[in-house]
Amino acid sequence: MLRLLGWLFGFGVFCALGAVAVGAVYLNQLNSTLPDYTVLKDYQPPVTTRVHAADGTLLAEYARERRLFQPIETIPPLIINAFISAEDKDFYTHSGIAVDGVVRALRDNIMARVEGNDSIQGGGSTITQQVAKNFLLTSEQTWDRKIQEAILALRIESTFSKNKILELYVNEIFLGLNSYGVAAAALNYFDKALYELTLSEAAYLAALPKGPNNYHPFRRPKQAIERRNWVIDRMVENGYVTAEEAAKAKDEPLNVKPRTSGSQLFSAEYFTEEVRRQLGKLYGEAELYGGGLSVRTTLDPHLQDYARRALMDGLINYDHGEGFRGPIASVDISSDWGVAVNAVKPLSDVPEWTLAVVLEMGDNAGRIGIRPATDIEGKVSAERVTGTIAGPDIKWVSKKLGSLLKPGDVIYVSRLADREGAYTLEQVPELEGALVAMDPRTGRVLAMVGGFSYAESEFNRATQAMRQPGSSFKPIVYSAALDNGYTPASVVLDAPIEIVNGDGSVWRPENYAQEFYGPQTLRRGIERSRNVMTVRLAKDLGMPLISDYAKMFGIYDELNPVLAMALGAGETTDMRMTAAYATIANGGRRIVPTLIDRIQDRYGKTIYRHDERVCDGCAAETWNQQGEPLIIDNREQVLDPMTAYQITSMMEGVVQRGTGTGAKSLGRPVAGKTGTSNDYKDAWFIGFTPELAVGVYVGFDTPRNMGRQSTGGEMAVPIFTEFVSKALKGKPPTPFNMPGGMAQVWIDPGTGVKANGGDQAIYEAFKPGTGPNLVTSVIGVDSNAFQAIQAGQDPAATDMTLGRGGLF
Repeated sequence: MLRLLGWLFGFGVFCALGAVAVGAVYLNQLNSTLPDYTVLKDYQPPVTTRVHAADGTLLAEYARERRLFQPIETIPPLIINAFISAEDKDFYTHSGIAVDGVVRALRDNIMARVEGNDSIQGGGSTITQQVAKNFLLTSEQTWDRKIQEAILALRIESTFSKNKILELYVNEIFLGLNSYGVAAAALNYFDKALYELTLSEAAYLAALPKGPNNYHPFRRPKQAIERRNWVIDRMVENGYVTAEEAAKAKDEPLNVKPRTSGSQLFSAEYFTEEVRRQLGKLYGEAELYGGGLSVRTTLDPHLQDYARRALMDGLINYDHGEGFRGPIASVDISSDWGVAVNAVKPLSDVPEWTLAVVLEMGDNAGRIGIRPATDIEGKVSAERVTGTIAGPDIKWVSKKLGSLLKPGDVIYVSRLADREGAYTLEQVPELEGALVAMDPRTGRVLAMVGGFSYAESEFNRATQAMRQPGSSFKPIVYSAALDNGYTPASVVLDAPIEIVNGDGSVWRPENYAQEFYGPQTLRRGIERSRNVMTVRLAKDLGMPLISDYAKMFGIYDELNPVLAMALGAGETTDMRMTAAYATIANGGRRIVPTLIDRIQDRYGKTIYRHDERVCDGCAAETWNQQGEPLIIDNREQVLDPMTAYQITSMMEGVVQRGTGTGAKSLGRPVAGKTGTSNDYKDAWFIGFTPELAVGVYVGFDTPRNMGRQSTGGEMAVPIFTEFVSKALKGKPPTPFNMPGGMAQVWIDPGTGVKANGGDQAIYEAFKPGTGPNLVTSVIGVDSNAFQAIQAGQDPAATDMTLGRGGLF
C-alpha cells in the first residue's frame, strides 16, 4: 500500500511537473507574440480637428473617429465615478485582474459548456484588461486572447499609474454615434462639455461601453433607460451619490440631442470647405481627420451673414425678372400630404424658405401645406400646418397662379411678416455668383460666399470659377501706365482702331455705347470705362509689360500678351481679383489672401501662422533703455505707393462720376471698378474702402448672355453696396491716405490742363516732377490730326495711327 501510494504520489508529481512544463511552454509562446505595451507611453489617438471663426465660433469638425482627448485631471469626478461603478468598482484596489470577476467568468463559461454553447462568454475584464484589449489586442473571443489580456494587464499595472490607465480608457472607448472617448460623447449625445453633464447623462454614457447599439437612445430607449438606471444604482451602492439624487436622476428622460458634424454655421459652408481643402493640401488627409488640429480662421460670422444675404438678394432680384419656371416637384396628396412633401428635401442652408405643397388652387390664390418637421429620430411630425398664397402678394409673377400651379405641386415659400398664415412664392435662381471680402491691409478673408446655396452646389465660384473680369482688369493696365511715366491727366485718343491679328483677321474694339469720344484723360478713361482708349494705351505700353503687372498682382500666372487681354478677356477668379485690388488699397504691397490665421497641433504648439512680418526687438526679456519693437513689413512692393494712390483716386471717380455710381450712396470714400465681359456673360464690381476690399461676380455657371442691361454697374454694384453698408455701419468714413511728397492740382478732366477750380475741375494728385499738361496734347497723335480734332472733325475720319512716341 505504501509502495502504491508512493508510486501514485510520484506519478502525480510527474504529471504536475509535466503540466507546469506544458504551461510554461504555452505561456512562453503567448508571451513571445505579445505586443509591446510600452507604446502606451506615447499614445497619440486620432483626435478631431476643429475649425473656428475669428471670434472663436466653432465652424466645423473633421474626424473619422470623433474624439477630443481629455487629460484625466480635467475629467469631473462624477464621470469617473460613473464609469468605475459600471465597469470596474475595484479599479483602484486590484492589481489589474479582479479575482471575483475571473471566478464569475469561469462559472459563466462552464455553464455555457453544460448547455452546449462552445463560445467564450464575456465578462470579468477590468478596466486595465479593456485597455490591453482595446489598444494592443483584437476583440476575438478565444482563450489565447483572454490569457494575453491578463498578462498585459499585470504588466500595464506595474508600469503605469491608475490615473494614467483610466485616462487611456476613457479617451479610447467607443461609445456610439461615432464618438470615441467621453469628451466627444458628451458633445455628440448632449452637446455639452463634460463639466456640464448631469448625473443622469453621465450614467447613460457609462452604460454604453457594453454595447452602444444595445442601448441606442432612439432605437432602444427602454433598454437604454434600464441600463442607465442600473449604473445609477451601482453609484448609490458604491457611495458616490445619495438615494435621493439617484431617484431624481432616474425620473429624467434621456434628453439625447445628437450634434451635427461638418459645418456648424450654415452661411459659411463654402468658407469651411475651402479651409478643409487647404488643410488637406498642407498636412494630408490623415492629419486633417486625426491630427487634432486647432484652426483659427479669418472669418467674421457677422460679415459672413451680411455677404450671404447681399449675394442672395442680388441673384434673386435678377431671377425674379426672368419669371416663374415651375414647381420643383409634384407629389401625390390623395393620402397624407405631410409625408409626401416631407420626402422632398429642401435646401438646408436657406432657412428663410420652406417647402410647401399646393393643396387647393383657384384662379389667383390657393391653400398650401407646409412641409412638416422631422424629429430627432427621423420621424415625420404629426402636426400639419397650412397657409395661403395669393397672386397679389407675388409682385414678380405677372400670370395668374392658377395657370402656373396645381394641387400636388411642391414649391418654395417664405412667410409674409404682415399677415399670419400668408406666404409668398420663392424660386431658386439659375444665376450664380460670388462675393469675397477681405482686410486690404492683411489679406485676411473676412467673408466668402461661393454661390446661392452650398446644399445645391458645392462648386465655389469665389475660388474655382474661372471667368473673364472684363473692364475690372483695366486698373491694372492704368497702374502700369502710371508707373511708367503717365499721369492721371495724360490724354489718350478714343477713336476707331484696327488691330491686325496674326491670322490676318482684323479686330476693331468698341466702347459700350458703340461711340467714340476723342481725346480723353486717363482719369476719364477709367471712370467711363473706355475700351478703345484702353487698347491704345496698352498698345503704347506694350502687352508684355501689362502681362508682367498682371502676374505681379497675382491675377494670372501667365497672361497671353495680346491686346484683347487688356480688356479683361483672360479668365481668373473673384478671389484673385479682390486680392489685386487689396494690393492697391494696401499702398502697393502685395496682398496674399488667407482664410487661416493660425494652426495649432494637438499640444497647442503653433505650427502655422499667416502673418510673416518680422518683429525686430520683440524677443527682449528685459528693458534696457531700448526703443520699442519694430514691425518690419517684408511683403513685396509690387506698385509704387504714389501710383497706388493715383489709381485709387481715379477709381474713386468711377464711383463718384462713372460706371459705379450706385456705390455713391454709401456716403464714404469708395474706390472700385465695374466689369462686364463680352455678350454680357459676366458682371463684376471690385471695390474697396480703407477698411474693406470686396469683390462681387455674377454670371451663369454655363456662360450665357444675361441681357444688355446686365452690366457690372447694374448687377454687381447693388450687391457690393448692400454688403458694405451693413459691414461698415456705425463706422465713421475714412479718407484714403495720400503718400507724402505728392502735390495736388486742379485740372480740367476733359483736357488734363491746369484749371482754376470750379464744379467740373478735379483735384488731381501728381508725383514729384510731374504735373498737369501746359496745353492739351494727345499721346501718339501727330499735330495735324490733333488740329483736325480741335476743328471738330469726326475722329473716325482722321488718320490717327497710334505711335510709340512718348508723353507730351
